[in-house]
Amino acid sequence: MSSHVPDALSATPHARPETPPATLIIGGGATGLAAAWALAKRGRSVTVLESNDQVGGNLHTERDGEWQIEHGPNTVIMKPPLHALLDELGLLGEAQPANAIANKRYVVLNGRPVALPMTPLEALTSPLIGWRGWARLAREPFLPRRNAREETLAAFVERRLGPRILARMVDPFVSGVYAGDPAQLSVQAAMPRLAAIEQEHRSLIIGGVKRLRQARRDPAGVPAEWRGKLVSFPRGLQHLADRLAERIVAQPTAAIHTDCSIRSLRREGEQWVVVDDQGGEWRAESLVLAVPAPVAAQLLRPLDESLADPLAAIAYPPVNAIALGFREQDVAHSLDGFGMLIPRGERRRTLGALFSSTLFPNRAPAGHKLLSVFIGGRQSPEAAAGDDATQVARVLDDLRDLLGIRGEPVWQKVTRWPQAIPQYELGHLARLETLDLALETYPGLHLAGNWRGGIAVGDCLENGRLLGERLSAQG
Repeated sequence: MSSHVPDALSATPHARPETPPATLIIGGGATGLAAAWALAKRGRSVTVLESNDQVGGNLHTERDGEWQIEHGPNTVIMKPPLHALLDELGLLGEAQPANAIANKRYVVLNGRPVALPMTPLEALTSPLIGWRGWARLAREPFLPRRNAREETLAAFVERRLGPRILARMVDPFVSGVYAGDPAQLSVQAAMPRLAAIEQEHRSLIIGGVKRLRQARRDPAGVPAEWRGKLVSFPRGLQHLADRLAERIVAQPTAAIHTDCSIRSLRREGEQWVVVDDQGGEWRAESLVLAVPAPVAAQLLRPLDESLADPLAAIAYPPVNAIALGFREQDVAHSLDGFGMLIPRGERRRTLGALFSSTLFPNRAPAGHKLLSVFIGGRQSPEAAAGDDATQVARVLDDLRDLLGIRGEPVWQKVTRWPQAIPQYELGHLARLETLDLALETYPGLHLAGNWRGGIAVGDCLENGRLLGERLSAQG
């Protein structure tokens, strides 16, 4: 296994500086690294403490011979902030767009994979929508908007687009991307742009068309060849985290320390004091907790329960990522797309599968295919239980007939995320408001992570950058 840890990070992991940094960041994932880079490149003093032996958080690539997998996210979407960051880091030339056929995606319907429609003609004839679905969609532009403060995604979609779109498209999307339950997710928190379209245009269809036309007129700083592309790197997404770390530690005012777990924190005068697992103390004027909500809640509870309670209330269901390698002749399906999502109505426990060896080259040996399969999530957390053999057998039972799999995998890897993806469920916005109100009592304390502002890698990078810029302006 290759950990890709830059040499500059591992020399003296617990050596504390003589002069405390202005900002101390707990957590070296995408958010923490982006915040640190925004500070370091402006000459601000910053130190990052990461509990793992490498930076990146869930950006974790593993190479085993000719097999290469991602333990966490597999791709990032090229949007203007990401394009600017990659350009700044000198990574644009290394960025690897996904195979063009990745635009094709499958959804299981009545026990077989059906391609999502990609053209208006395909949409008209797609069994995923059907004549009943189209009859319901035809009414959508005439429906009134609803001014609810908060509504579940399921209720929102069914109200505007009907039960078929919810069951056959939105449910598998939410399960596959959020590992979530549309009957519990808040549309205002999880998909605020969707809720905003209804408020601005009343109709999702009319508003969606207008926004698409506007996007085509306004490229927003991303060259056409990159716009909206799914990308990775030959060495995987870990390479992005490593490059950020390398650039951070190259600055004279910045440092990153791995293998440094945090035991406690406290406020002492005008400084924040953090105690690591070896009993050492780190001090700083500003403290950023860029960690999962349950970790932040545990650290903050001794300080103030009003800070910990809203964070502890955010659900994190378990998800297992199971990489399966097969001989090419043992998979009948052409795997000609991004992957396949499985609606709950199909009564299978597997959430879906990415066609990893299709997306990017050199992910599998010649003559082989690689699948990245996901199981568990908010709707079926019990499906993530069991040893590795049980997990592999479970997903194979779900996938054999769908993809025409014969025989057993020749290579496999199970990655477990007991607390995988934060759920922006009903009450999420109110929890954040309560949290922000409590934070006003603690100057210099900042909380960030994928539990607010978006779960995608690009969202975390951008939110971290914005936080770092705000802290830089204050100092």
